[in-house]
Amino acid sequence: MDDEYAKFIRRMNPPRVVIDNDSSEDATIIQVDCVNEHGILLQVIQILTDLNLVITKAYISSDGGWFMDVFNVTDQVGNKVRDEEIINYIQKTLENDEVLLPSLRGTVGLVPSEDHTSIELSGTDRPGLLSEVFAVLADLHCNVVNAAIWTHNARAAAVVHVVDDVTDCAIEDPKRLATIKKLLHNVLKGNNDLKTAKMTLSPPGFTHRERRLHQIMFADRDYVKVRKGEQGKVEDLKSGPCITVYDCSEKDYTVITMRSRDRPKLLFDIVCTLTDMQYVVFHGVVHTGKMEAYQEFYIRHVDGLPISSEAERERVILCLEAAIERRTSEGLELELGTEDRLGLLSDITRIFRENSLCIKRAEISTEGGKAKDIFYVTDVTGNPVDQKTVDSIREQVGPNMLHVKWNSCYSAKLREEGTISYLFGNLFKVRTLQNLKLIGSYT
Repeated sequence: MDDEYAKFIRRMNPPRVVIDNDSSEDATIIQVDCVNEHGILLQVIQILTDLNLVITKAYISSDGGWFMDVFNVTDQVGNKVRDEEIINYIQKTLENDEVLLPSLRGTVGLVPSEDHTSIELSGTDRPGLLSEVFAVLADLHCNVVNAAIWTHNARAAAVVHVVDDVTDCAIEDPKRLATIKKLLHNVLKGNNDLKTAKMTLSPPGFTHRERRLHQIMFADRDYVKVRKGEQGKVEDLKSGPCITVYDCSEKDYTVITMRSRDRPKLLFDIVCTLTDMQYVVFHGVVHTGKMEAYQEFYIRHVDGLPISSEAERERVILCLEAAIERRTSEGLELELGTEDRLGLLSDITRIFRENSLCIKRAEISTEGGKAKDIFYVTDVTGNPVDQKTVDSIREQVGPNMLHVKWNSCYSAKLREEGTISYLFGNLFKVRTLQNLKLIGSYT
């Protein structure tokens, strides 16, 4: 009866969206009004960020069973959204009641996709891990059509979409899938992982890579700070965000405030984590400046209670820090653009490995037979990559295929630390795919 009543209320009060390009001088204003459901805030933000729109300000209110949010958005270069096709898509999508209903599968922004096989991986990060993963997939004639890889606090997670190299379709043979799962699991646990390495095949139909990556890393407890072996000190992960959690007793809320460096999809990452931790945002405000973002949320647990213990408060802070740091663009950005082929990623990541580079994050995509892959890399000690190594890699890959994006912050860090010697480079070399085959046959 409760479910039928909820459906009736939604039918009587369908979502309403107003898109205003006149009231603000520097942003498009999008107002969304609808019946409140847990997860709707995340879904709305997901739709906007999937369009690569930048949320510069937001005002959130969802008390009394009604959801009313206002977002100031721009395109990637800071202009208002003038494209009628995008405006119509936002209007149509956000006013679609089915889109705004929370998914029973716990994912958002879902897009049907049965033309590939989705593989989810998690385990301890180490130099050369991706090289081994992609080599196994190439050896099994699995072509990677797109993937997202994150590393954080010595943990690694990936969502990889593959197709059969011959048929260009999803892989469905149970025996072949079992072989893929076995060999990839051997790679993930190759360093005697103290935590359980995981390799799963997603159910066919729906997935959202970035949403799943947050869920995978959260389940893997990547928010627990890594400690250096003998020293027993928490690893210095650079100056992180400033997060406070305190009580608002007169209104029976918990208040969270965050200050951090601004970056794309920051709001999505934070709301993802709050949703996964079963918290509801009742009120909130978001402001971004040239470099800094400020966010304030009034929350309660889904059971209606605020945070009640110091341990829970500390856990929320750690989890939000992890959410902010997972997508941080650590390392030098390398962009690969070339014709796609089986084994391309295996070859590229092998070259990175032979030059003692670690992949901190990667975004893999193919379209129309073309591969566009972005890698964020450091040396094996986490320090910046020097110019000589970059020149060597470009020579091996092809200068017209690999583009280097030197940003000002990275260049400054490189100048501070100077030229880096690679004393341990040979420890991580795998010269041929045959070597990996031999390793796999003994594991």
